[in-house]
Amino acid sequence: MKQPPKDKRTKAYKEWKKKFDDMQETNPEGLGDVIEKITEATGIKKAVKWLAGEDCGCDQRKMKLNQIFRHNKIECLNEDEHEFLSTYLSKKRKDASHEERVKLFAINNRIFNKNEKVSSCTSCVNAIVRRLEKVFNEYR
Repeated sequence: MKQPPKDKRTKAYKEWKKKFDDMQETNPEGLGDVIEKITEATGIKKAVKWLAGEDCGCDQRKMKLNQIFRHNKIECLNEDEHEFLSTYLSKKRKDASHEERVKLFAINNRIFNKNEKVSSCTSCVNAIVRRLEKVFNEYR
């Protein structure tokens, strides 16, 4: 994200701040961000800052919790994955070979940070294909 304007009194800074705050609210990085929002909403954060001072350790705890309990972030497709999906999705068919399923599950597990086992279940494979198709379509 761009750096904020230097002068906090300007309209540009206020617009940047609103956009930054909105982005933080809609995209919590992990459990630490969620806990921070709850403590802010309930007033606990103000009370702790008042009792313990400005450096109460909240920021360090928030960072640590975000590292340990991270929300699933979608990774970008690499070139090979994009090529495979381009070829696979261009063919409209109802089933996938074992090799294709292995590749689809591998891509799914990497970009969604999952550990799903390769399955021959048609509805499971179709769910993964739909999920990957949404990601693939973002590249168009």
